Amino acid sequence: MSVHSPCKAPPSSASSLPKEQSQVELELRLLQALEFYPPTKLRGIHRHFVLYGLMEYLRRSLDRHFSPDEVLQLLDRFYNLEMLKSDDEEAEIFKHEEDFSLPQSYFVKEES
Repeated sequence: MSVHSPCKAPPSSASSLPKEQSQVELELRLLQALEFYPPTKLRGIHRHFVLYGLMEYLRRSLDRHFSPDEVLQLLDRFYNLEMLKSDDEEAEIFKHEEDFSLPQSYFVKEES
């Protein structure tokens, strides 16, 4: 039998496969949780509730306890949390967009 035989996997990949699969599953579950708990909420007033929600979602999905630091480290792989804008900052941006709206006469149909 050769070293590259398809019947035998390389010894290094055999031991790391379950760990890689669990890491991928963990990241997928985190991304699913972000559908309910968007990362922008981690910068606002309710950040503690959002972090707790993420921890609970991961705990229920993977049947394992997660600390807040673990969840924040996972999030750091996908987002730069310091650069995220809070909901308050986003609202401020949309408030200024209203200044550039079309005049009301544009929407009112003139009678002939």
